[in-house]
Amino acid sequence: MSSVLPFELRNPEIIVKKKSKTDAKFGHAPEKRPVKDLLSYGIINLNKPAGPSSHQVSSFVQRILNLDKAGHSGTLDPGVTGVLPTALGRATRIVQALLTAGKEYVALMHLHADVPQGKVYSVIKEFTGKIKQLPPVRSAVKRQLREREVYYIDVLEVEGRDILFRMGCQAGTYVRKWCHDVGEKLGVGAHMAELVRTKAGPFKYETTVTLQDVEDALWYYEKEKNETFIRHCIQPVENGVGHLPKIWVTDSAVESLCHGALLHVPGIVKLEADLETDDLAALLTLKGELIALGKARMSAEQLKEKEKGVAARVIAVFMQPGTYPRMQKQDA
Repeated sequence: MSSVLPFELRNPEIIVKKKSKTDAKFGHAPEKRPVKDLLSYGIINLNKPAGPSSHQVSSFVQRILNLDKAGHSGTLDPGVTGVLPTALGRATRIVQALLTAGKEYVALMHLHADVPQGKVYSVIKEFTGKIKQLPPVRSAVKRQLREREVYYIDVLEVEGRDILFRMGCQAGTYVRKWCHDVGEKLGVGAHMAELVRTKAGPFKYETTVTLQDVEDALWYYEKEKNETFIRHCIQPVENGVGHLPKIWVTDSAVESLCHGALLHVPGIVKLEADLETDDLAALLTLKGELIALGKARMSAEQLKEKEKGVAARVIAVFMQPGTYPRMQKQDA
């Protein structure tokens, strides 16, 4: 079994519908976006500390950067640490695209009695793949049995009754409940002793920063006019759609999409070949800027052949209207 989340296996071919150039006068490539824009329209991959709630951590970010709003993706319990993508200002709606993305955790499970190692491995294998799980009593979802997928389990270390493991799983999988259920199956009981989230969609533990890092970076930017650290801490909002299929559009299609118009086939320059009907897709400019999230009305296979028709319906706009001019000829 591969120890990567499903979207990480994606390496789609790019289907080019037509040739088109982008005008350098409008917009910015994400990596060249001015810091003042990043501060109100970016994502911080926070390493959440133990203690505060995810909401409190998000509020700390808001206060440090003096923002009207900030929003986190995928709540972590107060005692849990690790990857907590936190979107800033206008970027907060990107969290809806991250909530359904796969997650990875490193956890420590403590068994309540001695169990032969072979039996432990055997039961863990039973709790890999599609499993049935009843959410815990204290959870944000309706308490009914539901199916979730555990993509992989890597047992990293076994010491007595303590089992350290890495788990890749579908969004909405409760690791604490998984440990409890494994303990029940073993007949000795078990609980989750420690948990660190190491991936949330395209965001990984290796690129996390701390609240102190953010505070220090802002000081260097404001007092020393040094952008290096703040650019390290705040990632472009486009990094939040790394796991989604993508459609790139002409400059002339951008403005109407900013107003929520449907994307029509003539507005498409290129797209990823694994796009399926009803997929959530990232609609991008030719500079790679996120315009909006859209629901695909056709698959890549259909779009490859079609010359007209509705390609996608916009469901969340990120780019501000007026970034690109309204063209006389509307492709979208």
